[in-house]
Amino acid sequence: MGSLPLSPDTLPPDVAILTTDDVAKRLKVSSGRVRTLIHEHHLLAVSRDGQAAVPELFFDDLGITKHFVGLVAVLFDGGFTRDEAMSWLFTVQDDLGMYPAAALHTDSAREVIRRAQAQAF
Repeated sequence: MGSLPLSPDTLPPDVAILTTDDVAKRLKVSSGRVRTLIHEHHLLAVSRDGQAAVPELFFDDLGITKHFVGLVAVLFDGGFTRDEAMSWLFTVQDDLGMYPAAALHTDSAREVIRRAQAQAF
């Protein structure tokens, strides 16, 4: 696990997480594929108790939530580091009343992407 790009576990205590094995089952892929998704930043993960932990909010019933990969690309293209992106995804936006990661599951998903673009650099 040491070679995976993992952020420090600064997730709020109410954020549910999944192990790489849980993610593999959910996506119906191998654990190796999950590690590749993390390496390629199609998923972000934190280090919890020495293991990779992926926030459950990054998923919906169909797999990785629709706008997640694009949002992460916008954040990275805008100069965010992996750790900064993870922090931003789990910082409550007062006017939305939720984390951007949670807003991806609402009608505010495109607004979250717009805000990420505006925060660049």
